Amino acid sequence: MTIDLGHHGDSEVGAGLVDLAVNVRHEPMPDWLAEPLAASLTRLAAYPDAAGATAAVAARHRRDPAEVLLTAGAAQAFVLLAQALRGRRRPVVVHPQFTEPEAALAHAGHRVERVLLRAGDGFRLDPRLVPDDADLVFVGNPTNPTSVLHPAGTIAELARPGRVLVVDEAFSDTTHRVGVEGEPESLAGRRDLPGLVVLRSLTKTWGLAGLRIGYLLGPADLLPRLIACQPLWAVSTPALAAATACASPVAVAAEREIAVRLAADRDHLLRRLAHVPKLTVGGTPASAFVAVRLAGADKVRLELRERGYAVRRGDTFPGLGPDWLRIAVRDTATTDAFVRTLTAVLLEKP
Repeated sequence: MTIDLGHHGDSEVGAGLVDLAVNVRHEPMPDWLAEPLAASLTRLAAYPDAAGATAAVAARHRRDPAEVLLTAGAAQAFVLLAQALRGRRRPVVVHPQFTEPEAALAHAGHRVERVLLRAGDGFRLDPRLVPDDADLVFVGNPTNPTSVLHPAGTIAELARPGRVLVVDEAFSDTTHRVGVEGEPESLAGRRDLPGLVVLRSLTKTWGLAGLRIGYLLGPADLLPRLIACQPLWAVSTPALAAATACASPVAVAAEREIAVRLAADRDHLLRRLAHVPKLTVGGTPASAFVAVRLAGADKVRLELRERGYAVRRGDTFPGLGPDWLRIAVRDTATTDAFVRTLTAVLLEKP
């Protein structure tokens, strides 16, 4: 069966629908971000200069600026990696996960091999599933769409000389664990693992999907190959202003506070879903969304649209299928109203 790798959550959203399909936080922009963005609009006559933003991101992660590449959204980084690393013998994508890595690889002419994690195992990563001779490996952490957060040590087992290991941490800033300072299981600060590349996004927590800003952290000797595939001035001046602001200590502290609140909202959603008939949650969610399995999910999704809710279909993720949906975590009032509607839909099914 051919899977539509180009389908994304924004395709589900329509006028008048409550958006539970897109994993972008819907909150007012803080002044420390809005003000630099507004000020950047007075500098649009000059070509973008990424040096300051690159240095800010490097400082946040205690990296050398030569190990940081700013991109027009994390999705652009997948394209750069796929183009720059043509000729790899055995590229592997660990699924279920965000579909853009495989789409970018296929477009660049790679023959992609899939490693499918099983729902019965809680979608947990087993490094032994990845072939030893795979020389380009993509894995998400936490993983979209399952929201599973793999232990950093487990992912580190995949790193080895001669292999480029790409870890998509687009949702790492949404994770929280009691008693752990910072982002649990992030590898963003690791410089000791051979071939490790970490991708980050600034669009989710800060609602900047339309601005397109993300970045890549990786070996200094690899980045020039990626830069050679990137268009000139690929990141706009406003996006660079956002990157600088979001790398500040104020922003990082705010992220941690948001992650704590998100964890509480996610726990509330899980408690409510536990009482929904004929529904199971996939794995142990740790991010801003959950994947659920229920018979006839494709029809349920359409009925939910009729009643005002947009959720993400699961059949376009390799390793899931038509009985899966992805639901974004929202505030408790939105969750309560949604779960009541979902329960009603399921109880009315023949």
